[in-house]
Amino acid sequence: MGSRFKLVFVVSLLLLLLDCCQGSFVGVCYGRYADDLPTPDKVAKLVQLHKIKYLRIYDSNVQVLKAFANTGVELMVGVPNSDLLAFSQFQSNADSWLKNSILPYYPATKITYITVGLEVTESPGNASALVVPAMQNVLTALKKVGLHKRIKVSSTHSLGVLSRSFPPSAGAFNSSHAFFLKPMLEFLAENQSPFMIDLYPYYAYRDSPSNISLDYALFESSSEVIDPNTGLLYTSMFDAQIDALYFALMALNFRTIRVMVTETGWPSKGSPKEKAATPDNAQIYNANLIRHVINGSGTPAKPDEELDVYIFSLFNENRKPGLESERNWGLFYPDQTSVYNLDFTGKGAVDMTDSANGTKSNVTTWCIASSKASEEDLQNALDWACGPGNVDCTPIQPSQPCFEPDSTLSHASFAFNSYYQQNGATDVACSFGGNGIKVDKDPSYDNCIYVTTRGVNKTAAGNTTAIASTSLSSRRTEVCTWIASFFLMTLISSVLNPNNAIDTSFSRPLRRV
Repeated sequence: MGSRFKLVFVVSLLLLLLDCCQGSFVGVCYGRYADDLPTPDKVAKLVQLHKIKYLRIYDSNVQVLKAFANTGVELMVGVPNSDLLAFSQFQSNADSWLKNSILPYYPATKITYITVGLEVTESPGNASALVVPAMQNVLTALKKVGLHKRIKVSSTHSLGVLSRSFPPSAGAFNSSHAFFLKPMLEFLAENQSPFMIDLYPYYAYRDSPSNISLDYALFESSSEVIDPNTGLLYTSMFDAQIDALYFALMALNFRTIRVMVTETGWPSKGSPKEKAATPDNAQIYNANLIRHVINGSGTPAKPDEELDVYIFSLFNENRKPGLESERNWGLFYPDQTSVYNLDFTGKGAVDMTDSANGTKSNVTTWCIASSKASEEDLQNALDWACGPGNVDCTPIQPSQPCFEPDSTLSHASFAFNSYYQQNGATDVACSFGGNGIKVDKDPSYDNCIYVTTRGVNKTAAGNTTAIASTSLSSRRTEVCTWIASFFLMTLISSVLNPNNAIDTSFSRPLRRV
């Protein structure tokens, strides 16, 4: 019995260590304010194809929760502002919602966060006073079913929650929000939940282009902005805004709360006055953002702090009101084709200078499927290439020149190359979630011809960017995971085989009788 208890304790401890080794991640917001989006099951396949592991939705839609069951994608679900009154007034409302909207789909659908309220300080009714009571009732409902450690509760805010954000060291919360911010911060600190913020450097630049450089907003600045109070150097507005929030938290003596960015991004199209809303700028911002996050470099004030970020948004949403840009934040069009290319895996190493200009080397290359890829991954990528990817897959049909050999690897190689050549033969066009590889040897055989850019009508792929795989964050995560796994196996072995136990007291040799 003692050995079993030790084993359970050791496993629990090291699983917690493995969780701490996760590192920063990039997710995507799945907004659905549109009437032309694909069904949730198709969205789930698209998300898996592009190796997106984290997704935020703004409600608890049944179809979405069902679609993402057994996909491994971690979901952040939301309680909308319209439900705050009911959730704050009666515990039974939160209990019923959890019982009917969450528990039937959990844990097959991995739900890790619940956001209670959306930027309440910006909402017309300003439901700020309702947020903390509603959060408390949701947490209580989770405690009743033993999920309060697995599912974290928080609420999202706009940067308007700060009265001052520059210089970052002078960051301060708006005093008019103090009545609900203090109890909220106490709740977050007590329950180890993150402070969730929606950040948009695009708006800051759009509204004040004479005071803010575009490069500074896009993570492209070659010059530095100095915080006169701390001497810290900033090369991006994103980092400056994050640190302003950290300094505001520290000013109220909340030093343990971490920040999570639940929305950020850049629009690919705008009205005539929104000249910075272009596909190029959107791609540059999001590609640099991904690289910044997975590199684990943190911010000037918090260089070692993990920072999880969600990009807004998965799709363009045609029903959103306002300027043209409001309907063009998506990474994908409703037909599931990319607005511009992004690699979320961090597996593609490319020359950033060349890719930023949409250029490629003069050496002829082809793209084929990796023999190390799983059958399932290749089939999903093949289905996407022959569907939303607009590849003509006729040559790999029965009786056609590329049907033989009749294998997923061979068929995927043909489709991958066709997509690669059609989209400018750029590095990211051969990503396929890390399942495509570039070669400089012509893979054509018999009558099966693998085309090159000279033999196809290229579509404009825009700027393409991939993220170097040798990031600090990924290396640190790999080392940490390896160490944790090693100790896990060692301790399990010692528990199950006490006669071979190792004395870790170092006070005297282990004596056996």
